[in-house]
Amino acid sequence: MDNNFDVIVIGGGPGGYVCAIRSAQLGLKTACIESRGTLGGTCLNVGCIPSKSLLNLSENYHSVLKDYNGLGIEVENIKLNLKKMMMRKEKSVSILTKGVEFLFKKNKVTYLKGKGSIISPNKVSVENGGKKIDYNSKNIVISTGSKPSSLPKINIDEKIVVSSTGALSFSKVPKNLIIIGGGYIGLEMGSIWKRLGANVTVVEYLDHIVPGMDQDISKEFLKILTKQGINFKLNSKVTRINVQRDSAIVEYINNQTSKKEIMEGDKVLVAVGRKPNTKDLNLDKLGVICDKNDKVKVDKNFRTSKKNIYAIGDVIEGPMLAHKAEEEGIAVAEIISGQAGHVNYEVIPGVIYTSPEVATIGKTEGELSRKGVKYKVGKFPFLANPRAKVNENTEGFVKILVEDKTDKVLGVHMIGPNVGDLIGEIAIAMEFGASSEDIARTCHAHPTYSEAIKEAALAVDKRAIHF
Repeated sequence: MDNNFDVIVIGGGPGGYVCAIRSAQLGLKTACIESRGTLGGTCLNVGCIPSKSLLNLSENYHSVLKDYNGLGIEVENIKLNLKKMMMRKEKSVSILTKGVEFLFKKNKVTYLKGKGSIISPNKVSVENGGKKIDYNSKNIVISTGSKPSSLPKINIDEKIVVSSTGALSFSKVPKNLIIIGGGYIGLEMGSIWKRLGANVTVVEYLDHIVPGMDQDISKEFLKILTKQGINFKLNSKVTRINVQRDSAIVEYINNQTSKKEIMEGDKVLVAVGRKPNTKDLNLDKLGVICDKNDKVKVDKNFRTSKKNIYAIGDVIEGPMLAHKAEEEGIAVAEIISGQAGHVNYEVIPGVIYTSPEVATIGKTEGELSRKGVKYKVGKFPFLANPRAKVNENTEGFVKILVEDKTDKVLGVHMIGPNVGDLIGEIAIAMEFGASSEDIARTCHAHPTYSEAIKEAALAVDKRAIHF
């Protein structure tokens, strides 16, 4: 095999494999290095995909268990087969990882299995099974993703104290699951295991869940999850975890009262964020500059301090989201090929795939207030949406924020049914600089959940029809 390439991408996650495919499409001889043994990165193997599979399966189980009789569907002798559920999850993952391999072959991307490190600005070494092979490349793209963070003096053993990876593979439903961290990952995992029968308690350092989210959404989300039976300890700092034989004692302090408290759980999930995988790449010796959090510093074209070395995804600044990494991967490939790659960071949606879902894009009220931006608000509840009513799925609302003078949409925040899909409409609208009037004058099919978006846009000027 010829060891010379135009582009070598280190990391086969969403950003990396998309960058590799797009580079190959643009006529660049491309290779992608992945150490995991399967493509797709954390997202596909132990993150987004398996978690969404379990979220869907657990919601189906819960619906059959709790809701079906009320809908006139009588089901008897309902039994959870967790082993079979996990096999279904693994099948979904396998199909998709093999799908990425197929796309590599289709687009003539060379797949290099092993651990990659950068020897020089134009040379990469791949180690696999104790054997090292060097490859030359005109351009190198770092897309090595991230790994779970922990807390000081807390050891994640993936047995009693687990990361999200361990929480996706329990062999039985925990009796008491304690989750440290009330962000995206913690709440999705909590929803899964609560639906399957666990007693779930979330310990969050702040006085609200999902840091950075619009406060109206955060409050409503907390209310709904509490109603579903998830327990919350807000304003609480975990100080210690004492692992026993088959359980763990979690010690925490209330930030307001300084009162020390303890809880016991047979499983503890540490979900306090993620940190970039930038170690072992030889970056310091190369002079590639990272910040204090080990994130690679890049310019507007994703170039590092070495002009032919680029970085994308979780290893650079910005939200650690698969779709953000994908957009950056495409942009980098196009920049390398001489085109004008671009990512609009103002319109990157974030979604929490609980039931109901939460979706957000753009600025929050808090951000606009801090910047002194004058704005107007339009809100519409799913309680008044016909499709939500007939589906008996009426929790939540749509909230639109627009600039006061221009009516330009600055942010949209939703909690409710299928909002993870609905947010795509808003992303397109914001990408093209739409106003609330543009959305309000666009015909939406009836009866659909999307009508709530139109009504929220009308509500900006107090013109909502159905509320």
